[in-house]
Amino acid sequence: MNTTAAQFPYPWQRCKIVHLVRHGQAMHNVEGDINREALLSPHLFDAELSPLGLHQVGKLRKDVHASGLLKRIELVITSPLYRTMQTAFGVFGSTESNEDAGVNCPQIMAVELCRDRMGVRPCDMRRRVSECQALFPSIDFSMMDGEEDSMWNPDIRESEEEMAARMGLLMNWLWARPEREIVIVSHGIMLQHILYRLGNDCHPSVRTALCKRFDNCELRSVVIVDKSSMEADSELC
Repeated sequence: MNTTAAQFPYPWQRCKIVHLVRHGQAMHNVEGDINREALLSPHLFDAELSPLGLHQVGKLRKDVHASGLLKRIELVITSPLYRTMQTAFGVFGSTESNEDAGVNCPQIMAVELCRDRMGVRPCDMRRRVSECQALFPSIDFSMMDGEEDSMWNPDIRESEEEMAARMGLLMNWLWARPEREIVIVSHGIMLQHILYRLGNDCHPSVRTALCKRFDNCELRSVVIVDKSSMEADSELC
């Protein structure tokens, strides 16, 4: 190890481990790869996972259980779109199978801030909260903004700047929570915006690797550090 290039250690109390998960392949991914105009089709409203996407979720669930990661996670935050909730529950939720015996699965909470880019495309519009609760009764919907999807605009697509600002609000909210190890199940472009924000202090080569496009059902883990008061505390070190 080259100690001259080593990073300084940080107190654990100022760190969080965040696991970023993109949803499994969904039907709008399948049809959009064939024809981008298909993403404007009403029949792709709040698109569900494809058969391949369900298989990807099952594989990631096995990996998460086998690695022991599930036992460390304190909270799972998910976008309230159907494909992300399918992924969040499918990977981290509790089932009646024998593999869950003796395992305390983490709380799963739906949060509007981490939903996909909003507007124009029906696949990015969510269902009513009551429908979501009926489909996923174990997910906590107390953070939702209302029964109807008032955030989705049929005529205006959310801008890059608006998405970046929304991810900033999400990360500020996340940082204020007490949990130290958290999962965010969201959408590829939103996860990239999170990493763009977190990667500002990284070497350019690290930032490029960190912020590359997510594959469906990919899990990528980062440690985030609150350095806001490090300078003030330096006299104590």
